[in-house]
Amino acid sequence: MERKILNDLCKWKGSKRRKPLILRGARQVGKTWVLQEFGKRYFSDFLYVNFERQEEFKQFFQLTKDVHRILQNLSMASGKKVTKDTLIIFDEIQACEEALNTLKYFCEDAPEYYVVSAGSLLGIKLSQGFPVGKVDFLEMSAMSFEEFLLANGDNSLLAYLDCIQDISAIPDAFFNPLVEKLKMYFITGGMPEAVSVWTEDRDILAADNVLADILLSYESDFGKHADKYDVYKIGLVWESLPSQLAKENKKFLYSAVKEGARAREYENAVNWLADADMVRKVFRISKPGLPLSAYDDLTAFKIYMGDVGLLRKHSHLATSAFTERNRLFTEFKGALTENYVLQCLLRQFEVKPRYWTDAQHEVDFVVQRENDIIPIEVKAGENVRMTSIKNYYKQYESETPILVRFSLRNLSLDGNVLNVPLFLADKLDKLIGIALNKQMPTVT
Repeated sequence: MERKILNDLCKWKGSKRRKPLILRGARQVGKTWVLQEFGKRYFSDFLYVNFERQEEFKQFFQLTKDVHRILQNLSMASGKKVTKDTLIIFDEIQACEEALNTLKYFCEDAPEYYVVSAGSLLGIKLSQGFPVGKVDFLEMSAMSFEEFLLANGDNSLLAYLDCIQDISAIPDAFFNPLVEKLKMYFITGGMPEAVSVWTEDRDILAADNVLADILLSYESDFGKHADKYDVYKIGLVWESLPSQLAKENKKFLYSAVKEGARAREYENAVNWLADADMVRKVFRISKPGLPLSAYDDLTAFKIYMGDVGLLRKHSHLATSAFTERNRLFTEFKGALTENYVLQCLLRQFEVKPRYWTDAQHEVDFVVQRENDIIPIEVKAGENVRMTSIKNYYKQYESETPILVRFSLRNLSLDGNVLNVPLFLADKLDKLIGIALNKQMPTVT
């Protein structure tokens, strides 16, 4: 298995201003594996400490803040010699607040050591000893479609996607298999264990069972990490997600959680799920402008899940839909497709996507790319009517350099409309750049 975040970890290793690193991400997205793989590939050795499983190691951090003494104790207890070419991995660091705080002292007193950590997003966020300004961060999510192709052995398809340098139609010899692979990705999602089961055994039901287990583990976290007064409400919000996304208008409604429910009663539950990276909030903007966040309407948002496969399983959509033409893309009001596109956008754009509405129209996503604001419509099939995005363009033509439409149609640039097939969503930033350069008049 290959993860692109290994490239980011290598950049961190080579940085002159390197600080101890915290790898953030939801549970079971592969943080532990990728850190250990990083240690195996790029260091002479690695020291691995898991604070949930090795509670006896916590005492080393509770008794002293001297990092050299701590390393000496860890070395003797683990039987591993720690050198300046050893990767030091602190896993589940939220279980030892003193260790999290000690990252500050690794930064100040022992910057020559390579220290990485991983843990629950929520636990790290709530820690009282968080070393502000003394750590670097990397975000890790579920496997992308491109990583799925690599894991599936579809190297030639991935190589073709990487070599695209122009906005022109994808040949059928690549287009059709890529659509089929994307269907499979909607089934398994990008959780590494589910992908591994599928790629190694070709057992859809086994992969489906893995996703069911992951959902159960997420739900068990409610009781472990949430305030006891919020657990019930978190569960209700979590269970409401499929019905929220099944609506034509996917705006999150508290009344859909429980009859008569109000924002002040359930907003903590929503925020808890977002802080744990189990869900992603997409806020509505009142108008497109820079910076995009300045125009957030904080009372209106949509909620998606962190992985399209988990959403499919949580929504009880059977794996049999895989065999039924393009039903997977259109089923469930296209929510799976929107969820997938959002995952791709979050990996490519620094500013989180928003969405836009007026009285009659809704644009699925709006992204900020450098100083450009770009609206995006997501079509689950081949029906590509653009009523909403055209209405948006009429209102904000001067601020809109290009329109993006995802669908199952082929890659093309029709005037100022960039048509992108869904399997190219991971390449959107690159494709927008190509399209905008193509639009620019040639200076003679």
